Amino acid sequence: MLIFPSVTKAQKVSYMTKSCIYEGDTIPSVTLRTVYIYPRITFKNREEYINYLKLVRNVKRVLPIATMINNLIIETYEYVETLPTQRAKRKHMKAVEKGLKEQFTAEMKKLTYSQGQMLIKLIARQSNQSSFEIIKAFMGSFKASTYQIFAKTFGSTLKVDYDPEGEDKMIERVVVQVLNGQL
Repeated sequence: MLIFPSVTKAQKVSYMTKSCIYEGDTIPSVTLRTVYIYPRITFKNREEYINYLKLVRNVKRVLPIATMINNLIIETYEYVETLPTQRAKRKHMKAVEKGLKEQFTAEMKKLTYSQGQMLIKLIARQSNQSSFEIIKAFMGSFKASTYQIFAKTFGSTLKVDYDPEGEDKMIERVVVQVLNGQL
């Protein structure tokens, strides 16, 4: 280093951030994500703890699917609104239904019963309406009723609403923590 002082250089690292000028000084402005702090959960017994771990596992498994389905719903709705005739809308919806079955059937078969129920709840959370209402809006009341009967045969329902302040409070807590990378 003494022989070749010009070869050694300090590493220069720069970051681009928003900034604001306050009384002549330039101050970097960084927006931090919201961090939710929940009280520590106290479990009454080991079974309650295991159920919580299953809830976390199910949310982590199903939340990306629910988000993807919600995005597909939004895209499909926006595209269908641009179509000029009812016939074109029905034709597009049949193509979408076929594509969804091809894309998601294998994935849905891998879900457990509890994960399937969680998916129905999280779709309701993401879209602010029940799966039954979504199917009815896109495919009609006959298909929605058919799928509802099919779900009832297996002891489930598509008419589930999501209540983040009530019975789904723990699910909401886990979802928020998963989305923020806290779990």
